[in-house]
Amino acid sequence: MTATAPGARSRSAMPLAGHLREARVRLRRASLALVVGLVIGWLMTDAVLDVLRGPVTALAESRDATLNYTSVSAAFELKTTIAICLAVVLSAPVWLWQLLGFCLPGLTRRERRWTLGFVAAAVPLFAAGCVAGFAVFPHIVEVLAQFASTDDSTVLDASAYVTFVLTLVVAMGIAFVLPVVVVLLNVIGVLPGATVLRGWRVVLIGIVLFCAVATPAADVTSMFLLAVPLAVLFAAAAGVALLHDRAVARRAAPDAADPLAAVADPVAA
Repeated sequence: MTATAPGARSRSAMPLAGHLREARVRLRRASLALVVGLVIGWLMTDAVLDVLRGPVTALAESRDATLNYTSVSAAFELKTTIAICLAVVLSAPVWLWQLLGFCLPGLTRRERRWTLGFVAAAVPLFAAGCVAGFAVFPHIVEVLAQFASTDDSTVLDASAYVTFVLTLVVAMGIAFVLPVVVVLLNVIGVLPGATVLRGWRVVLIGIVLFCAVATPAADVTSMFLLAVPLAVLFAAAAGVALLHDRAVARRAAPDAADPLAAVADPVAA
C-alpha cells in the first residue's frame, strides 16, 4: 500500500463517476447563475448602450456622426452580445467559485496556496483594469475620430464599435494582470527576477506609449493617472520576483556549501 503524501489531493479515492457527478452539480449551479445574469444583463442593455453611445453623441456636436445597424437583426444581435457579456461578469463570483471548488481538492497544499493567491490578486486587478479601460475609451474614440475630416460623415457600425470597446476594456484588464503573470512565471522558474528588472526600460516606454494613445493628447494628467498604476504594478512584480529568487538561492546555499552533500551524492558532485 502506498502512503498518501502530506498535502496530496484529499479526494484521490473518489471514483470517476463521483467526479462526473460533482462536475455536473457544479456545472448546473454555474449555468443557473449565468441564466440569471443573462436576464439581468438583457434588462441593462439599453442603459449600457446609452453609455457606449456617449462618445458618438459628443462627436455629433461637431460633425455628422451616428451608429449604424447594417441588417434588420443587427440591433437584436448587438443587445444579445451585450447581455451575454454582462451575464458572464455578473455571474463571475458563482462560476469562479464553482470552478475553484472542483479543481482545488485535486491540488497539493502548495499548489492550492499559489492558485488562491493568484486568483486573489488577478481578479481585483483585472476588474480595476476593466474600469480604467471603460473610463478612457471615450478619449480614444475622440482621438481616433480626429483623423477624419470634419467635412466627412462618421458612420460607425454599431456591432464593430461595441466590439472595439469590449476589446479595449478586456485588454486593459489583461494589462493590469500581466504583473501577476510575471510573478507566477518567476515562481515556477521560467522568468528570473533579474531578467524582469533588465527589461524595465522597454516596459516603461510601452506603458507611456499606450497611455499616451489611450488619453487625449492635451490631457497629460489623465495619461499619468493611467501610467503610474501600471508602472507601480510592474515595479512591484519585479521586486517580488527578485525577493523570491533571493529566497530560493538562500535555501539552496547551505546544500551547496555542505561538503557532506557531495560525498552523499557523487553524481551531483
